[in-house]
Amino acid sequence: MVKCTVRVPATTANLGPGFDCVGCAFTLYNTLTFTLTDEALSFSGCDEKYANAENLAFIGFRDVFSYLSLPTPGVHISFDQISVPVSRGLGSSAALIVAGSCAANFLSGNKLSKEQLLAICNKIEGHPDNLSPAIYGGLTASVTRGDNAYSVRYGIHPSLRFVALVPDFELLTSLARSVLPKEIAFKDAVFNTSHLAVLLKALETGDKALISLALDDKLHQPYRRALIKGYDQAEAFAKELGALAFCLSGAGPTCLCLTDSDGFAEKMEEKLRSIGLNWQVLSLPVDTEGAKII
Repeated sequence: MVKCTVRVPATTANLGPGFDCVGCAFTLYNTLTFTLTDEALSFSGCDEKYANAENLAFIGFRDVFSYLSLPTPGVHISFDQISVPVSRGLGSSAALIVAGSCAANFLSGNKLSKEQLLAICNKIEGHPDNLSPAIYGGLTASVTRGDNAYSVRYGIHPSLRFVALVPDFELLTSLARSVLPKEIAFKDAVFNTSHLAVLLKALETGDKALISLALDDKLHQPYRRALIKGYDQAEAFAKELGALAFCLSGAGPTCLCLTDSDGFAEKMEEKLRSIGLNWQVLSLPVDTEGAKII
């Protein structure tokens, strides 16, 4: 029996001004096992409505074999542990695509580099912000040119802590994108590019004042926050508790707090529950390995 098990981290994207290009991996994982079979595609541990050829894990798997000009073998995909919340802005789609592509690469002899896997996955997802940290780990910034995606890694100062506030409702990326403007003002474009340039260095050095200043955005968050019931209260609580910065994780609805306080998560959970927001509060250390065969 030929099989492999893949572990892929949750990811956040955008980090304020880094719209569709910046992401970071966390120590929260999906684990899937891919077993080659002589039969048709099959699944276990997966909701029936996703147990078909449109499953993103299978698409990532299939597209690697297609890239290698090889026939896609029969495969059984077992969803062993799914810890990344679905449609919450923590890279659930990217995690599945990357899992499938990494499994296919391993089972076909590890012929492809991470750069090639990123390019294959990017054709499926459409933007590399979650894919890149899911593959490489850590904090990444990416650009796409033609069929290729290019990614670089940045360091994150060890004093910084990420705390995710995960609402008890989903937000489809398609809806979150539908509220964005078709055009933006020149000054808003300059605002985001300048803030992003400063933010990446500030995260590396741990400069708290600069992080608070630079982790701001005018391209997507002003339009998406209205889709998230409780956003304003959560942001007010985060600031009251001394968060360095507060932003959406990806397209939302998860919100991300950046802090240097050990007790922040517990205090934040108490605040949210005091007003009836049954949100999950997760302290998320940074994953530095990315997707791996285990």
